[in-house]
Amino acid sequence: MTDRASVSFEKIAAPKKGSVVLLVPEGGALSKAQKACDPAGALKRAFAAADFKGKFGSVCEVLAPEGSDLDRIIVVGVGSKEDRNEEAWLKIGGHIAANAKGAKNVSVIADIDDVDAGSEELAAIGMGIILRSYVFDKYKTKKDDDNGKSDARKTAFTILSDDADAAAKAFKRAEGIADGVILARNLVNEPANVLGPVEFAQKAEELEKLGVEVEILTEKEMKKLGMGALLGVAQGSVRPPRIAIMKWNGGKKKEKPVAFVGKGVVFDTGGISIKPAGGMEDMKGDMGGAAAVVGVMHALAARKAHANAIGIIGLVENMPDGNAQRPGDIVTSMSGQTIEVINTDAEGRLVLADLLWYCNDRFEPKFMINLATLTGAVIIALGNDHAGLFSNNDELAERLSASGEVTGEKVWRLPLGKAYDKLIDTKNADMKNTGGRAAGSITAAQFLQRFVKDTPWAHLDVAGTAMGSPKSEINESWASGFGVRLLDRLVADHYES
Repeated sequence: MTDRASVSFEKIAAPKKGSVVLLVPEGGALSKAQKACDPAGALKRAFAAADFKGKFGSVCEVLAPEGSDLDRIIVVGVGSKEDRNEEAWLKIGGHIAANAKGAKNVSVIADIDDVDAGSEELAAIGMGIILRSYVFDKYKTKKDDDNGKSDARKTAFTILSDDADAAAKAFKRAEGIADGVILARNLVNEPANVLGPVEFAQKAEELEKLGVEVEILTEKEMKKLGMGALLGVAQGSVRPPRIAIMKWNGGKKKEKPVAFVGKGVVFDTGGISIKPAGGMEDMKGDMGGAAAVVGVMHALAARKAHANAIGIIGLVENMPDGNAQRPGDIVTSMSGQTIEVINTDAEGRLVLADLLWYCNDRFEPKFMINLATLTGAVIIALGNDHAGLFSNNDELAERLSASGEVTGEKVWRLPLGKAYDKLIDTKNADMKNTGGRAAGSITAAQFLQRFVKDTPWAHLDVAGTAMGSPKSEINESWASGFGVRLLDRLVADHYES
């Protein structure tokens, strides 16, 4: 079973058989091509009976319409012109996929009466179809009846347009981004007994097929580099740590790269500071930041982005073994700064500390953005709708916020400051790895800031958005793939030559 539906584009012509989706604006007006699918006027009666007026996301369905050989006509409301931003077009695609389940072939007539949907909008519809069709069921030996009978992954969608060639070209880029999201979802959904640090690194290596250069660092190289913070987290597990370094060289030869850094704790027990048993199974998703970095590197390479980009992920498992680090231990980071480990469950920032320093020292990037399922505190602050954003650079923060509004992967900036910095000072070392419950997300960000020097940097705490987030029009999965579309858009809008 494939992970997603297939989407193609053809010139507008009234379909003679199969299922048809009509996109109708508020008011319920049909275009000429859409009317041709309903010669007997069945939709007029159906609209009246269902009180369908084309409001955004509303649906009206007619089975075996009179005077036609079509199996069914599905009408999806797209609302008014003001309703239709980029995120809305994605959601329209999601509504199409959700309501067309069970059909083998679906034609989508997208010439909306009050506006011409251009190639980018049609590509967004296609992306929405793909993202909504995703299901993670690879470990089910018996599929659910609903999935077996009405799985949108089995459906071939054909979007009909006046300019099918332009739409297909735009979709090729969108398809690469969608596949990056799906890759990130797959990584987060995988159980930890299957996806350890070594296996995760191997997944990153598969990007070489797209032209990404991939380098893997083992424990031996990490010790030589002095990555005591990262290695301290890994020492309690029998599974060795890995760092995957991904390089996409799509920009000018000597142009500085943009850099994305991801926390990849493949499973987090909390270590000696062990977590409560209830809900600990969700900690297989504590590598959501690393998954997003692999996903965005896939997206950039698949669409041949005209930018140089670095992706670095630190892959470890945090276990309470007899060799695990203890609360009170002091470790020396690659930067030379010492860290008192107050709580072994505040481990992600230790991994990121060495990764950020390494990235900055080796690649001297234009900026660094790290992604991490770092704190439960950010969920208390923002719930599951926004990721927490912390930054030392206003321009970078504003660009991330704008990209979030366009894509629907929203971020909310939280403060940094010297008053918070004092909370992680300790008399025993240069810093401690947690400042306690108060301002927990902020003190985690303050900790990371000590490892970025003056390089423009942003920290995205995706604990509430990368996994277990609310279902939406474009995602029914436990893992969301959050961050892939956000960062791809940031690069596309501001950093491509």
